[in-house]
Amino acid sequence: MGQLDGKVAVVTGGSAGIGLAIARRFVQEGARVYLTGRREAELTLATASLGRAATGVAGDVTREADLARLYAAVAEGGRPLDVLVANAGGGPAAPLAELTPDQFDQTSDLNFKAPYFTVQRALPLFRDGGSIILLGSAAGSGASRRFGVYAATKAAVRSMARSMALELAGRGIRVNTLSPGPIATPSLDRAPAAVVAEATARVPLGRPGRPEEVAAAALFLASAESSYITGTELFVDGGARQV
Repeated sequence: MGQLDGKVAVVTGGSAGIGLAIARRFVQEGARVYLTGRREAELTLATASLGRAATGVAGDVTREADLARLYAAVAEGGRPLDVLVANAGGGPAAPLAELTPDQFDQTSDLNFKAPYFTVQRALPLFRDGGSIILLGSAAGSGASRRFGVYAATKAAVRSMARSMALELAGRGIRVNTLSPGPIATPSLDRAPAAVVAEATARVPLGRPGRPEEVAAAALFLASAESSYITGTELFVDGGARQV
């Protein structure tokens, strides 16, 4: 018996990396999962790898029409939504003197505005007592020379989750932030070696995390095992921001 048997979940940014690992673990635990991604070919492959319990809905979470199409697909399934993981995110590396206004807006829209409206648009479909997980970052609790706007948006996500937790408590919907440190994903593979080395050097466990380790924490927050936890931030960062 899985921890999410009979549950319906949405995972944004589910084509690869952390999002795909979370979607895979949810399917393994018995959930019906709807996942999104901007790159349709990659999303198709990811969805196929998860089997019949997964449905892919291509789209960009910063676009209202794409969010509407995602939730229309969930509604067509005929069952309430139990779990939402707002995972889609990212941002360019640029120092203070070089970041452009367009890059600022793109990072803010993707990491802060999109999660807000991803949650808002989901609420009519949500079952009372469900779980919402917003992906933050260990970067949101520290400073960065080249990821300052990214870090600021993730700090905003943490604050936003607290307010959402308060507003939705009357429906028994829990809202928590899941904040990874450096994780061995395709995006980390594309980062400059010096950036990866610097990030890993701050980790007491001495290595990047694995997407599956973040997925295990997401499962905890999605399941009844965390039934009395809301408004909190769970770090999966090898201790980087804790010691």
